[in-house]
Parts: sequence; C-alpha cells; structure tokens
Amino acid sequence: MERVTEEEVMAGGEQARAYAEADFEEPHSLAIEIFSALFPGACIKGRILDIGCGPGDITFRFALLFPGAAITAVDGSYEMIELANTAKKALKGGLDTNITFIRSLIPSDALGEESYSLIISTSFLHHLHNPSVLWDAIKRYAEKGAAIFVYDLRRPCSREEAKRLVVKYASGEPAILRTDFYNSLLAAFEPGEVTEQLKEAGLPGLSVSVVSDRHMIISGTVG
Repeated sequence: MERVTEEEVMAGGEQARAYAEADFEEPHSLAIEIFSALFPGACIKGRILDIGCGPGDITFRFALLFPGAAITAVDGSYEMIELANTAKKALKGGLDTNITFIRSLIPSDALGEESYSLIISTSFLHHLHNPSVLWDAIKRYAEKGAAIFVYDLRRPCSREEAKRLVVKYASGEPAILRTDFYNSLLAAFEPGEVTEQLKEAGLPGLSVSVVSDRHMIISGTVG
C-alpha cells in the first residue's frame, strides 16, 4: 500500500484533547518496557530530548524512569503544549521542575546548541512529509554515544488491515480519534523504508525492530 501523508501538526483543539484523553496505557507502557530491555541498567542523569512530545504522557513516563535527568520536550502544536503544561502542574515529587515543554517545529532555534544523552520520539515520524527532519535533528542534537529511542506506527499492508486495527484498538474512542488513527496508519512508514532512511542519513548505529502489529522501534546509539 502506498503511503498517504497527513497533516504534520495537530492544530485543532478538539483533535488535541481527544488524543490527550485517549487510552494509550498499553502502547506507552510497552514503550517503557521495550526501552528498559534495549538499554538495561541505563541511568540517564544528563539531558533528555523528546521530539514530538504531544500532550506529554511519554515525557512524564521517562521523567519517572530518570528523575535525575532534565527533559526538554518539543512539539509543533500549540494545543498539545498547552495540554502538556496543564498535566505537568499535577506532577509531584519535584518532577515538574525537571521538564520544559517548548512549542516549536524541528529544527528549532529554541533548543540552542544543547546536546542530549538520550533522544526519544513517539508517534512523530509518521507525521513528517520528509522523514529526514527527524534523522537530521537526531544527528544535530545527540551527544557522542547518545541513546536513541524512536517508537512509531508502521504502515499496514492494506486499507482493510488499517480499518481492522482501528476497530481492534480504537473502537471505544471518539470518531475524531478513530479517523486520526486510521489516517496515521496510512501515513506511517514500513520498516524497510525506515532502514533505507537510516542508511541515507548516515546513522549506522540505529536499527529497526517490529514490536507489535502496529508499532516499530528505531533504537541504538549515535557517534
């Protein structure tokens, strides 16, 4: 099935709220479980960059995993950053002081010349019309030896399979979210396409793994 691109930035308030209120407990818990298996014993106390953070659920999970780290989370959607900052106010244990949410597109002058010991990105790659935006950002912002963890959808073999996945995982969600999920599945890349992207980007330390019927992981180190 050919890829069908979608909007790069989620701009509608209703759309953003539906995404923030959706039940992502299973896939997001899986993301943390897989990260811990890929990087056993990792202890990040430096800077973490979350690219395409959305309303911040994955950001908060990594803050709990690495409470000594400083996390910068960036998203192009004003509505998403507003939701993330609202959720941040409810954090306890001082974790709120470790997270900074920035509304900006990538690449971003707002990030300055900082480099990061861990770069994460969840459900961002499939939004990009040009995937090199993410890979160039990783090369730009990763410090030598940085860990990279990208968790994203993978494109199904047909529209019928995409519809089946929507019914399986989002039948109880609002219509706007079901539509977004379907469009995102059509916009996602196949693992082989991402492998070629990594070769073109000059990122030999990263590899692609299929981890579910709708997700893949791109992980490894840079430099």
